[in-house]
Amino acid sequence: MKMDELGKKLYDVLGGRENILQAYNCMTRLRVQLKEKDEKLLAAVKQVPGVMGIHDTEEELQIILGPGTATQVTTVVNELLEKKPAKPKIGDGKELHQQIREKNATPGKLLLKKIAGIFIPLIPAFIACGLLTGILGVSAKIWPEITASPTWQLLAVAGNAVFWGMNLFVGYNAAKVFGGTPILGGALAALISHPGLANVVFDGSKLVPGRGGVIAVILVAFLAAWLEKRLHKLIPTVFDLFLTPLLTFLLAGVAAIFVLQPLGGAISSAIGAAATGAVGSGGAAVGFVLGGMWLPMVMMGIHQALTPIHADLISQFGVTILLPILAMAGAGQVGAAIAVYVKSKNQFLKKTVASALPVGLMGVGEPLIYGVTLPLGRPFIGACIGGAFGGAVQAHFMVGASAMGISGLPLAGTTNNIPIYLLGVVVAYIAGFIATYLLGFDDPVEEKES
Repeated sequence: MKMDELGKKLYDVLGGRENILQAYNCMTRLRVQLKEKDEKLLAAVKQVPGVMGIHDTEEELQIILGPGTATQVTTVVNELLEKKPAKPKIGDGKELHQQIREKNATPGKLLLKKIAGIFIPLIPAFIACGLLTGILGVSAKIWPEITASPTWQLLAVAGNAVFWGMNLFVGYNAAKVFGGTPILGGALAALISHPGLANVVFDGSKLVPGRGGVIAVILVAFLAAWLEKRLHKLIPTVFDLFLTPLLTFLLAGVAAIFVLQPLGGAISSAIGAAATGAVGSGGAAVGFVLGGMWLPMVMMGIHQALTPIHADLISQFGVTILLPILAMAGAGQVGAAIAVYVKSKNQFLKKTVASALPVGLMGVGEPLIYGVTLPLGRPFIGACIGGAFGGAVQAHFMVGASAMGISGLPLAGTTNNIPIYLLGVVVAYIAGFIATYLLGFDDPVEEKES
């Protein structure tokens, strides 16, 4: 089904503008807040061709569509929402929407939503630059002399571009998410990252450009947005255009240099030490636990919470040692799905597995979660076991990845130990297959033949 057709179909099934309060997306899911929903609507959504599964929460309905598709379909849905505004009437859903938001606006949920809002727009650039860096790294290991080529050197600069400018992008997006002026957030991020800081000495100590990484940037963007909102209320309108941005930048900038950068640096160092220390000292045991628990986190849609941690680790060490471990959850899912395919006699289930496996190999596990393993029950446990064993391999050898936003086989090219990473993937495949085959499952009664 074409993207515009799929978007139109989902728009209609969800009840159109009369029922859809808001539509947005992450990398793989169309997320909608609805005025009303029931089991009949949820069942209808599941039956739409192209829908890989759903995850229903009190606050929103998450429709799993896959990478790329989710973005395009959300664009279509929002275009339809704009073209077909609801007729003004009493009880048009706005009041109910506000009640839903207030009911579900717990600090934890709001924090995760804001974190996702900061980093999700950056993921395509992380993928592009991370893969490019990985390809260049592999080529340099095979042909060391290629690094002297101007073309290779130019591509190396291109591969580092998003990481070189990451603080600026995060500052811009963070200010926007926190309700401030985005460019002020970007400018403050540039201030605390500026190489000229190294020439400034206070109390006998030089300032450190970029100290605190993305953690410090998020803190200063939050402070700037908070200050800006209050200054708008305090400063007379005639001076607001000039004084508010100036005072916001100066006050937040001073706080950033002398308070937030040191604080962000301490938090960043603590995160780095905790991650590397836990994996370094705990080794395979820590990897086993992390790899085994990741699928439930993906299922609940809270996996984006680790994105800033990955970003901070890459900023500090050049790689994140957590991502290869967590990526094994998807590999375990692949092994579990293959076991289901081998053991099942249900032809429709076999076709479902066959259609979802390619994207599963590429690191997108949600179609297999919602279409295969989770509905069957025990195979989901088998997938977690596979992820645990694969995670143990990655942690034991301290494999790191220089990219974010990707998983599965594509992540291999960005790792600092491709053979070991692939070994972990194979271990997760095998463990997930064996665990699922031994645990078994209740084979569904054949309901569809095509």
